[in-house]
Amino acid sequence: MTSSITRLSPLRARSPRHGRIARTGICLAVAAALATPVFAQEAPDTPDAAASADVAPSADAPQRTSELGAVSVRGEYIPEPMANTAAVSSFVTREDFERTGDSDAAAALVRVSGLSVVGEKYVYVRGLGERYSSALFNGSPLPSPEPLQRVVPLDLFPAEALAGVTVQKTYSVKYPGEFGGGVIDLQGLTVPDAPFLKLSVGMGGNSVTTRSPGLTYYGSNRDWTGYDTGRRDLPDGIIHSGQPITSANYSREWLAAYGSALNNPNLFLLQEKRRIDPDTKIGVSAGSAFDIAEDLRLGVIGVVSFDNEWRTRTGKQQDGVFTSNGADVYNDYDFATTRMNARVNGLFGLGLESENHSVSWNTLYVHDTIKEAKSRAGYNFNVGVDIREDGTLWLERQLVNNQLAGKSSFGEFGDLKLGWRLAYSKARRTTPYETSVRYAKVDGTWIHGSGNNALRFGAVDDEVASGGIDLDWRLPTERELTLSAGLAYSDNDRAAVQRTFRFDALGGGLPVYNQYQRVDYLFSDYNFQNGTLTLNEITANNNGESAYDGTLTNKAAYVQLEGELAPQWRATVGLRYEDATQAVHPLDIFSGARVGGIFAAPPLENDYVLPAATVTWNLADNQQVRFGASKTIARPQFRELAPQQYSDPDNDRLFFGNPYLVDSELLNLDARYEWFFDAGEYFTAGVFYKTIDNPVEAVIGDFGGNQLFQGFLNAPEATLYGVELEFKKYFDPSLRWLGDGRLYLATNYTWSSSEVNAEEGDTVIPPGFNGVPQDARSFVADGSRMQGQSDHIANVQFGIEHAAADLQATLIANYVSERISVRGRAGQPDYMEDPGATLDFVLRKGLDLGGWGGFKPALSFSARNILNKSHQEYQERDGARIDLYTYRPGISWDVSLSLAF
Repeated sequence: MTSSITRLSPLRARSPRHGRIARTGICLAVAAALATPVFAQEAPDTPDAAASADVAPSADAPQRTSELGAVSVRGEYIPEPMANTAAVSSFVTREDFERTGDSDAAAALVRVSGLSVVGEKYVYVRGLGERYSSALFNGSPLPSPEPLQRVVPLDLFPAEALAGVTVQKTYSVKYPGEFGGGVIDLQGLTVPDAPFLKLSVGMGGNSVTTRSPGLTYYGSNRDWTGYDTGRRDLPDGIIHSGQPITSANYSREWLAAYGSALNNPNLFLLQEKRRIDPDTKIGVSAGSAFDIAEDLRLGVIGVVSFDNEWRTRTGKQQDGVFTSNGADVYNDYDFATTRMNARVNGLFGLGLESENHSVSWNTLYVHDTIKEAKSRAGYNFNVGVDIREDGTLWLERQLVNNQLAGKSSFGEFGDLKLGWRLAYSKARRTTPYETSVRYAKVDGTWIHGSGNNALRFGAVDDEVASGGIDLDWRLPTERELTLSAGLAYSDNDRAAVQRTFRFDALGGGLPVYNQYQRVDYLFSDYNFQNGTLTLNEITANNNGESAYDGTLTNKAAYVQLEGELAPQWRATVGLRYEDATQAVHPLDIFSGARVGGIFAAPPLENDYVLPAATVTWNLADNQQVRFGASKTIARPQFRELAPQQYSDPDNDRLFFGNPYLVDSELLNLDARYEWFFDAGEYFTAGVFYKTIDNPVEAVIGDFGGNQLFQGFLNAPEATLYGVELEFKKYFDPSLRWLGDGRLYLATNYTWSSSEVNAEEGDTVIPPGFNGVPQDARSFVADGSRMQGQSDHIANVQFGIEHAAADLQATLIANYVSERISVRGRAGQPDYMEDPGATLDFVLRKGLDLGGWGGFKPALSFSARNILNKSHQEYQERDGARIDLYTYRPGISWDVSLSLAF
């Protein structure tokens, strides 16, 4: 057989005009091409080349023609998968995880162009808040354990359990219609090609935490594991009380008994830990595959890891108002907080595959706990004296995701492909025994006041049951065309509850002696039994403010056609239909009955037809241009709709939902140039434009009361546009010290601009106004930036790779310009956040022990936030500034040793 092969097609090779070529013949031709050393990747088995030589197929191969001319394949190698996707996408691979040393998905996604991470867990795509991004795990939707977000926090997903992450920035109808900035699809580890076993152990620290003084409190001897012994649980008698536990419903003796049962003084008492422990982590992963029949292979994989980390923050918290003379600070606190974060991760996967069929099962388990002790002290304007507030927190987050999925191909050439998936996920967030105690400073001494304490118990349960089926049929046409269709269903249920108690002094005031008692002596059984203290439940039960359930049922169907329009032109065109009902029902916390009134807004019942189209022009052998257009939606999150008060443990800010929010609707336009100049090397440049009707914005206000809350409203309209640039290249500088190694440079930059439009006569429905429309310009300044949008996002990775020495060293820089974190109340500046520039360093070095022991050890080291960048949230106007929440996180480091067998 002879062949004349020039270059392998970068995108899709083209069908000949003179007739259709047998797929058997083209596969042989491509196989011959791949046999040459020039190429590094298998080409797709599609009828996409023009004939130029004779190829004789084997005698027993299925044939549609008896002869095939020589094949001339145009183009150059373009790396998968970025080039061959039908949409604008970015990818994080296992190699990327190893190079950057990121511990979880949120940390890794910081490196992707156009992405920034808020609170170390929520991803903003193209400057849009986390509500405009959706997260999937192997294509299935996920629940969230967070009370404020329906979006799952991505710090829950450990890098050890992930095969990669796909970020798609232009919409395709195979994905859910909730798509604003992008969709993040996390891929779990799959059936391994070869058996493996890897053990790892490590330790780390932080420059402002490790071996330095910090705060803590005693819960139990096993708090370090992240699992409570049950001593923080609400007693059964209180859970099933059926009515508020107050003097109006119970006798003094009963209240004393309830108070003694509920009270645990150790959980209130802050202690100073003289030296905070170093961070520790340990992990094991293993997998294997077995041939159980001639054409049947069984694979199994498991990952288990445990991390324990301590972090101390010291900084400033202020609030106040701006006047014509500058800023008047009302409350001015210095704070200190120490957090222990314990996390257990587990992944189990089971796969069965043959040549044309595969079935897989995976279970992901994440248990993440924060134990926090905090104290802040300073002047309080409302009280008129210096005060101190101490608090403790135990916050558990748990996610269990189960998925069963399968893929099959049918037909002689696999022209018909069927994929299906079933998933059930449950997330839970509990905050048992969250305490706060206030002291006033009198004559230089901190003393207790009557009732200046609180004890909260909260829980959020979020469940998602989902399923989907996808069918792809490569049509029997001269040009390559694939028709796809699918169905999807998801049912999301959320239940949230919070109960709050207080220990009050009988008779209206504490005796002088008790005012000076240490808190564990004050909150003792003796003081409940002798009548000094009584239990008082202050759970808000009006309009269901302390409990709600939420539901979101979504039924969807789509159809899509993808293929070649003409030589050098491809297109993907589709329609998605979604019919969804979303509702939040306030509940009476004691009876469980749904309550009406102004907070019981009607459900959001909407159906949408969402079109999407992407056209790709292969303008040169290794260059292409994409054009995309689509319509998508963004639904308000349960917590944004729920009329329940919630305190954010990060910044002590109070939140309250708005049941009158509506869906946001988006128009998305994209254009992108891509140049793939060598294997794994590329330059891309793109522009994007979006309009958003009824975007949800976070705002600060008193909303009819005398206390500030953060709430939510639909602004009238917003626009967002920007430019994205991305570059990646390897260099071989022939340096003596580098030997056979090479240098690596990857960088990306995104510039974006946004504008919220509030014209004369536009109205909004803010929280706290009982559903009555208000003038939009009183809450949203016309022409202002969107909340969460940064003008500039830049990432640079520069490193060394040396395969022979098994060495990787990478310097990683990230910059995000300031953004609006929350809109300020009427007449006041917005709350601003300045992420700024960070610098990290990651090193991985394999150790050569001459094959001793049959294992391969590797040493890893990383340093984070080398520039010691501080966290800053503030208000500023005319040179005056209020530091809302500022602190220095310090420089973190870790070192680990892994053994691979």
